[in-house]
Amino acid sequence: MKSCLAILLFFFVTNGDASAQQSDSSFTLVKTITGDITDFAVDNLDNLYILTSTDQLKKIDANGDSVAVYNNVKKFGKLTMVDVSNPLKVLLYYKDFSTVVALDRLLNVRNTIDLRKQGIFRVSAIGQSYDGKVWLYDELNNKLKKIDEEGKLLLETPDFRQLFDVAPNPQKIFDQDGFVYLYDTAKGFFVFDYYGSLKNRIPITGWNNVKVAGKYIFGLSGNKLQQYELNTFALREQDLPNHFIPYDYINITADKIYTLNKNVISIFMLNRN
Repeated sequence: MKSCLAILLFFFVTNGDASAQQSDSSFTLVKTITGDITDFAVDNLDNLYILTSTDQLKKIDANGDSVAVYNNVKKFGKLTMVDVSNPLKVLLYYKDFSTVVALDRLLNVRNTIDLRKQGIFRVSAIGQSYDGKVWLYDELNNKLKKIDEEGKLLLETPDFRQLFDVAPNPQKIFDQDGFVYLYDTAKGFFVFDYYGSLKNRIPITGWNNVKVAGKYIFGLSGNKLQQYELNTFALREQDLPNHFIPYDYINITADKIYTLNKNVISIFMLNRN
């Protein structure tokens, strides 16, 4: 998550009206959420996790109801990353302190992992595993590692400098349908199985707001929405409608696009032809 910050004013949800904005046949506005919003994430149940300027992390369900608040976001300094891929567990990662905080579905603290105690001092990315554990990329050892909730090492790959001419430096990690995807914006995707063996490389580079969801990889390149289908290797792109621009942040799921612009989250249904 990004880290701009202003006082929490209010949250309210309104049903979207297609006549209220310009529309596009590929994108249908279904809802807006307004308030003090500096950044957000969305899980696969359409729950929103909104970061406010008062350092709150607020969870809002698909109906627009506030269900939980976490008030201690800055306990370990600047928040680097939030992973909400598992709706039952939220991971907060603080790079400066090499610390991972796990929250439950009501944003209560489950446990805290000080990675330094495990001999891990620089991590570029983390991601949740399918079984509730944590994937991370150790920058000093150049290895993908899997740890449990106590920080115990469960699995690690060989040193990436032995696998590649130039070791990648992934910024994102996704666990999806039996594979772990590491994304380096300069080198593309590196795909591993659950045993840490390299299975594939996907030469997609320069994308922002990347998300692996279902059978697709989504991302943005400039003002174009990119969609790569994992099964067919088909790559599609389409221009974002003018009313998406400018935006502060975009989050893409398998069937929706969420845009943030000036404290307003707009939720669009993605209509595939």
